[in-house]
Amino acid sequence: MIEQPALPRPTGETIAAIATPPGAGGVAVLRISGPKALEIGRALFRSSDPAFRDFAPRTLHFGKAVARDARVLDEVLAAFMPGPRSYTGEDVLEIHCHGGDAAPAALLDEILALGARMAGRGEFTLRAFLNGRMDLTQAEAVAELIAAPGKAALHLAQAKLAGGLGARVESLRQKLEGLRAQICLAVDFPEEDVECLPPDELLAVLDGVRSGVRGLLAGMERARAWREGVMVVLAGRVNAGKSSLLNALLGRERAIVTDRPGTTRDYIEEHLLLDGLRVRIIDTAGLRDESGVDEVEAAGMEISRDLAGRADLVVFVLDGSRTLDPSELETVSRLAPERTLAVLNKADRPAAPSDPLPLLREKGLETLRVSARTGAGLEEMAARIRSRCLAGAAEPDPDEAVPNARQAALLREADAELAGMRQDAEQGLPYDLLGVRLETACAALAGLTGEIAPQDVLNSIFDNFCIGK
Repeated sequence: MIEQPALPRPTGETIAAIATPPGAGGVAVLRISGPKALEIGRALFRSSDPAFRDFAPRTLHFGKAVARDARVLDEVLAAFMPGPRSYTGEDVLEIHCHGGDAAPAALLDEILALGARMAGRGEFTLRAFLNGRMDLTQAEAVAELIAAPGKAALHLAQAKLAGGLGARVESLRQKLEGLRAQICLAVDFPEEDVECLPPDELLAVLDGVRSGVRGLLAGMERARAWREGVMVVLAGRVNAGKSSLLNALLGRERAIVTDRPGTTRDYIEEHLLLDGLRVRIIDTAGLRDESGVDEVEAAGMEISRDLAGRADLVVFVLDGSRTLDPSELETVSRLAPERTLAVLNKADRPAAPSDPLPLLREKGLETLRVSARTGAGLEEMAARIRSRCLAGAAEPDPDEAVPNARQAALLREADAELAGMRQDAEQGLPYDLLGVRLETACAALAGLTGEIAPQDVLNSIFDNFCIGK
């Protein structure tokens, strides 16, 4: 049997944190969870309602937060959610005060003095998981929802938070557990001539589960661009106008622009949102003959080539007002049309005597004329970047259960074990050997939902959360 590590249990301590981002704002929210939450609330809160006797569950109460020395800290709204019907499964008190830095900090100091301790990263959601309020896929969906770069990613995270992925994985695991039970019966009582599943039925169940696993993995690939965003690299010869294009797309002066070649020596990275698609756009050092450059610029050009090799799309920028030189022609011949958009910048200037468009199109490159200075063609350029990065894919179904990288790795592990088990079954291996692979596949699926969750796995997940969530 594969040893299943025991899940850590909640500590029984009461934790507290500011659940909203720091800085200026209209409202800040403080969250308290644990056995002392109600006691702390009673000590801190003074209702403005003379008839107030105690917190009514899941009701907003208006009043003042008062320190132990009777100082009024702020006017607040307070709500008490008794466990287990709360986010964490424990007693939870939330206090809404004025935003900014001073008021939330003063309230938090008082809450800590009244017996709570500062929450760690993701500790509220960790407690929700440990107390059975959500499985691990739902807990991870909380962080994915917060980090969602656009509406499509938001809807995908919401589907996971609602339990869509966990339910599908649990359904697949239960089918495998049924096989385990029958195989164990046949292994434990061979003298009773217990009939196991016929081979064709065994293989049919394996194939059905593998089909479900591969369907989940395919969904991840379809939704990758929406969940993670895409990387677009601006590449090309020095002084082609890459930095000017970056500034024009951003609508602000992000990169230094001069007529001097080699101004951009390192890459500059920014983010754009193109109709819901998050684009990581990178302006790279311009390419030119390395014989006349110093080692710093040469290193920058090497980084440019590396980034271009890893990009979802390379926007190769050329100066449309000048004829292509031999080095550019050589570079163009090496570009992969399926990953390249050729942009002729400086369309506001007179065109080059030898129009490069026919040559670029002959190489199979999609082309576009733009002007970073006047803005001509920029909207079309942004639209083409978006469509090329999505490769014509439709926006994902908001109800689709899409695994993240950790979950996909476990799905691949389960699929590999089931594929091996199928081969073993076809070769007539005994049931006890088939059971080893089956148990490993079940463990992988259980690790996905958190039924088997070593402490180091939980740490790696929840350490990426913000404090207060």
